[in-house]
Amino acid sequence: MNVSNNCNVTNLELYHHVRLIEFALYNLIFFFGALFNALALWVFFCKVKKWTETRVYVINLVFADCFVICTLPSMAYLLWNKSTRDELCQFIEAMYFINMVVSIYIISFISIDRYIAIKHPLKARTFRSPSKAALLCGLLWVSVIIGATLELWQRRAGLCFQKDTTMPATQRLLSIFFIFTLPLAILTFCSTEVIRSLKRRLNTNSPEEKLIQKAVHIIYANLILFLICFLPAYLGVLARFIMDSVGATCFLLQVMKNFSSVTRCIATSNCCLDSVCYYFVTKEFHEDFLLLKPSTEKADQVHPLQTHTC
Repeated sequence: MNVSNNCNVTNLELYHHVRLIEFALYNLIFFFGALFNALALWVFFCKVKKWTETRVYVINLVFADCFVICTLPSMAYLLWNKSTRDELCQFIEAMYFINMVVSIYIISFISIDRYIAIKHPLKARTFRSPSKAALLCGLLWVSVIIGATLELWQRRAGLCFQKDTTMPATQRLLSIFFIFTLPLAILTFCSTEVIRSLKRRLNTNSPEEKLIQKAVHIIYANLILFLICFLPAYLGVLARFIMDSVGATCFLLQVMKNFSSVTRCIATSNCCLDSVCYYFVTKEFHEDFLLLKPSTEKADQVHPLQTHTC
């Protein structure tokens, strides 16, 4: 018999110190996330004049992060008060999950765009353009909104942001694959291939050695940042699925629930840490924010490696 079926999910309480950590982290993420994303929006809409495919992706990433940030005060309140899954909760859940998934996939799109630009520069002119990037982002938003809405609509959890134990195993596996496994595989593959390509250029005594080294370091930083934010949550979801499948004790399920709550906070912090990507994603962002070059004409001259380093 599956032991976990005998365990009432609503009785799996979070430890008090975990609830305090969760509440404090969400409020901190909201404060710094609102500050950093507001700064990013100001720079991109008021300072940057030229639009590229990379900038289209980043603008969508900023908006997705902003929407996640906007849900955090309500999310912290609902979790702290153990609210039932009413209309407000369903709306906040939908806003949070839709924009988190969009944020994850936009990061993957940026890595694919960078991979094509550096590994296949001749094909880049065919596959890359601001209009194609906008179309891809539009399709992503529509797909995620439809998919997440259908899944959340079918959820039968009693409390807000509570795991749904009635979801079929196949559907849960597909969710894990599309939300975590696929983007993680894309980002890891594209980042490692681009790093290998750039390092080979270092061995050819390239006159742009410092620029290439900087690009490699930034790609390493982006990959590590993504892994730190999302890998713990991915492992937690996978471990919980295995526990439910083989039958785990209530104690283990409670420990996993507490672990998942903390890892969800860590994953949400990516909305703040994405500002690192905003800072390095284009040469113009760096120049406009620091006011190093007042000339718009100079700011429009972007080196390919600098454009795609994040």
